[in-house]
Amino acid sequence: MNAVDNPLVPAGSASPGDAAAIRYLKESLASGKHWYLALLGAIGLWSSASEEYNDRSCVYLIDGEAFDWLLLAERLCGTVADFLPQKERDDLLFHGVPPLELDASEVKELIGEKKYAQYLNYFYGVTVEEALLLAVQEAIDKERWVQGLRRAHSSDEAYHRIYGVERDELLQQFRKEKRHPHRLSTTIDEMKEFTYWLFKFRLKRCEKARIASDTKKALDYLKKQWRQKGVYQALAADLDTPLSF
Repeated sequence: MNAVDNPLVPAGSASPGDAAAIRYLKESLASGKHWYLALLGAIGLWSSASEEYNDRSCVYLIDGEAFDWLLLAERLCGTVADFLPQKERDDLLFHGVPPLELDASEVKELIGEKKYAQYLNYFYGVTVEEALLLAVQEAIDKERWVQGLRRAHSSDEAYHRIYGVERDELLQQFRKEKRHPHRLSTTIDEMKEFTYWLFKFRLKRCEKARIASDTKKALDYLKKQWRQKGVYQALAADLDTPLSF
């Protein structure tokens, strides 16, 4: 398949590509194409940025910029679940481990350059940003252990160290800016959007050298976690060449 550049369209817009994507996936599997290649081709045709599916809110494109490809992969796999190798499917959806190793050019060909760029926005803006928070929290925990202090609330301190502001204040600011209701808890979709907002908040406030250093710290943390689990979760992203901010 020669994928057209088919970026996701805003919520509420017509999405004729969705039916075409599902049809392509089913026909490709019936013709004997490897299921992962068929899945990426279907992702390239998909056009909705979000949808309500099986009583669930699915936001595939965060802030019009960051593409959650695994969420869409889960959605599409659900339409052909009986025809997929269960272990390979579970490895992809639950651990981010693809059954085939593809380079960036192959992925771009299948899903389109625009969607690939949107995927990179998600990878650096959500996956890597989450890793940065965990890496800093781990460092704080180690400091407190050495000092004989208790570990409670190290996550709150991590937010302050990275963003210079407490988490609750950041969340209030995010909800006010995005016009989200104030709740006692956050949904998965809101947490992903909040994390991407934090990423852009950090880019605006920090010097380039600090941004590069924090990004490297987060990538190193991710690589360490993946090595320990024996998995590799990037979609043909070159982790040794971080984005230039």
